[in-house]
Amino acid sequence: MKMGAGVFWGVILILVGLGIVIRVVFNIDFPIFKFLVALFFIYIGLRIMFGSFGLFHFKVDKNDIVFNEKHVEATIGEDEYNVIFGKGIFDFRDIDISDGPVKFKVNTIFGASEIKVNKDMPLKIVADAVFAGAELPEGNTAVFGSNTYTNEKFVEDSSYLFIKIDVVFGGVEVKTYE
Repeated sequence: MKMGAGVFWGVILILVGLGIVIRVVFNIDFPIFKFLVALFFIYIGLRIMFGSFGLFHFKVDKNDIVFNEKHVEATIGEDEYNVIFGKGIFDFRDIDISDGPVKFKVNTIFGASEIKVNKDMPLKIVADAVFAGAELPEGNTAVFGSNTYTNEKFVEDSSYLFIKIDVVFGGVEVKTYE
């Protein structure tokens, strides 16, 4: 059932009326104003979570993971992935880098991400973390600040996979596979 603004305000008016009746008839002190403020904030939160709020419409893209868990096979052309209050598993092992450097960005906010990369692929990772953890291959870690990782096959002027990681209040782990 979709809760529209009309239904919400109708329920609010009914609750105000019931609060007044309870106060007058039964002489019970019911905090109507505090209750209405709480309901209003719940209403705003629900509208934002489920996609719209008045004139503003929040769209979740197919590359966004919000309040969910998802496994993503990364593809060229989809260059940015976002995880917010969820968990994302990103597989970069089959990316074709024959045409030049391929760049991706993975943003994790209040969530967790696992990034799978091919051990034999030239690779550069730049991780920025704020109150978070970004565990890179070979034990490199970014907790608060920035860290850069390159493997032994990486050459700046050739084809390679570049992954930019931004993590805030979350965790990211990069794992290498053969």
